[in-house]
Amino acid sequence: MSGGVHPGVDRRALVRAHDVVVRGVLPDSPLSVGNGRFAATVDVTGLQTFPQLHPLPDAGGGPAGTMLGTLAEWAWHSDPNPRGFRTADAERVLDTPHGPATYVDMTRGADGRSADGLTAAEAWLRANPHRFDLFRAGFTVDGRPARPHELYDAEQRLDLWAGTLTSRVDLAGRLLEVTTTAHPDVDALAVRVRGDLRGIGVRLTFGAASTSWNLARDDSRPQAHSSVLRRTAGGHVVERRLDATSYRVDVRTDGDVHGAGAHAVDVLPRGAGLDLVLVPGLGEPSAVPGVERCLADSGAHWAAFWERGAVVDVTGSRDPRAPELQRRLVLSQFTTALHSAGTLPPAETGLVVNSWRGRSHLEMHWWHAAHFPLWGRADLLERSLGWYERVLPRAQRTARRQGLPGARWPKQVTPEGEETPSDIGPFLLWQQPHPIHLAELVRRSAAGTPREAEVLRRWAPLVAETARFAAALPVPGPDGRLHLGPPLVPAQESWADVRESASDPAFELAQWRWSLRTAAAWSRRLGAEPDPAWERVADRLAAPRVRDGLLAALDRDEPTRRTDHPSMLCASGVVPATGLVDPAVVRATLHDVLADWDWASAWGWDFPAIAMAAARAGEPNLAVDALLSPVAKNRYLPSGHNHQTPVLPLYLPGNGGLLAAVALMAGGWDGDGGRHAPGFPADGSWTVRAQGLVRSP
Repeated sequence: MSGGVHPGVDRRALVRAHDVVVRGVLPDSPLSVGNGRFAATVDVTGLQTFPQLHPLPDAGGGPAGTMLGTLAEWAWHSDPNPRGFRTADAERVLDTPHGPATYVDMTRGADGRSADGLTAAEAWLRANPHRFDLFRAGFTVDGRPARPHELYDAEQRLDLWAGTLTSRVDLAGRLLEVTTTAHPDVDALAVRVRGDLRGIGVRLTFGAASTSWNLARDDSRPQAHSSVLRRTAGGHVVERRLDATSYRVDVRTDGDVHGAGAHAVDVLPRGAGLDLVLVPGLGEPSAVPGVERCLADSGAHWAAFWERGAVVDVTGSRDPRAPELQRRLVLSQFTTALHSAGTLPPAETGLVVNSWRGRSHLEMHWWHAAHFPLWGRADLLERSLGWYERVLPRAQRTARRQGLPGARWPKQVTPEGEETPSDIGPFLLWQQPHPIHLAELVRRSAAGTPREAEVLRRWAPLVAETARFAAALPVPGPDGRLHLGPPLVPAQESWADVRESASDPAFELAQWRWSLRTAAAWSRRLGAEPDPAWERVADRLAAPRVRDGLLAALDRDEPTRRTDHPSMLCASGVVPATGLVDPAVVRATLHDVLADWDWASAWGWDFPAIAMAAARAGEPNLAVDALLSPVAKNRYLPSGHNHQTPVLPLYLPGNGGLLAAVALMAGGWDGDGGRHAPGFPADGSWTVRAQGLVRSP
């Protein structure tokens, strides 16, 4: 745990001070309720009444969608596959230092390809499966959908301590109070409406699935799906079918339920109030809780979440940016628990909207979830860490196709671990050490307790298989050192065009050394001798290239490209110091990056990455400056989400990265000299009270 613990932080007051209050419509900042596996994103009415007021441009240039919807980590659909396309149909054999190796490649512009440069197999595999929107629920007025001009007044509050939204609206002259929440254990959306309900109802609507890069629903093809309402012993159910995908939505209410068209169901109140619980699922629900139970269980769940985790309080600081940092810290804890704490490595946009059709990006898993154990909530990471165990056989097959032992972890994957065809993803390396790093953070959170032995036993096979591949990949060079050779794409993807000659990216070299040594330490903690190759390879790795006193991105006779991620700084920031890089070189590189990087091309996690490098380099002022850099990709909306672009309206790796960086800056790291909050300036401008943080490696 962190040193310099300060007692007396009023957790409830600190959290509730950052309850989100919305007055009117904020188009890019709707709020969500959920449980990490399921979420509903709603507008200021507490439902999804006005999707057109929260537009989401289609990344492919088609009609716009909306940020409002209901998503679950289990809700996936595939278009019919009459030609039986398989991942093998996108495989390509390339020459590597280990001999011919198979990659799920995508080479644009070759003969026989479509206008967008993809073969039919590549196009189908990239689009399928895709996550889809389960339902939308919105208010009706006198039997038809409410209209935006009928929203006269609105105020909405997100109670972070209870996970509940309270919305007070004047809708068509009726004053309504709407309470919205999600159950913490059941995928259930609960809504309570009170007030003047004359002519007011709730309509559920259903759409087809979309293969768009970022849209989850397609309303232009009503013939592509079916919705059947029937009565059950406990209420009603809507049976849904989209091609081969079937699911159900159980409807429990004290109102009246009846069909309102091919893909719509109306729920009408019988009196001055309406309670409604909607439970989507793939099979019969074990139980459908009522609204009162959902509210009580949500309140207990979120109170326990805040009480058991770490806390960082900077509200006593003189720096005028402290209130904004505090807001981001509180809201990032909530939003990552809501969207990044399921059993799958999350999508970059969580359960709000799709990005990459809802696929997991494993290189982002660290940024989504590394903070959970550092903030005392390791169990929230272990949910998705277990996914690697489930898909381990696929990762082992990938390694064997490339002539190597162990498990090679892909980049962009389906829920079953199938790799997506890409001209970049299969050649990335920096996701490979993540399972070791994440498992080590879980172990550190349990260090010195009886659970540490349990953690070591549970994750040791995953650590070992990951390390086996990592140790086998580097190849000897004429200098007697071991090198990471082509084909590869570094974390700074702007080098993708040289993938067949790229070698020795700085960040990845440091990752390789640290993770292999960490894997060896795990074996010793279990009383076994590690594979001797692990430390031998770690010790023989080449050092990153240094040019003019600065850390180069790759070992190339070409200046560093100053776009995308400045990932060379992660070699001593995200990754602890390994001895591969001179601290003075890191410090000089830090100043060089900050001088003139192309920030418009950077991404939300780059700013906490820079902060971690600055903190370890002894530049705490620059660490804080990086976290709060006033550039577009580092903007945090009223909802707490890190906004990137109109088609990527939120980016959870930014939120998770912020929490990981502050855990390091406030909680310290191995070898920090023991100073309290070593990543914050010690000039009196910052007062940092921290409880429960786990020390970073």
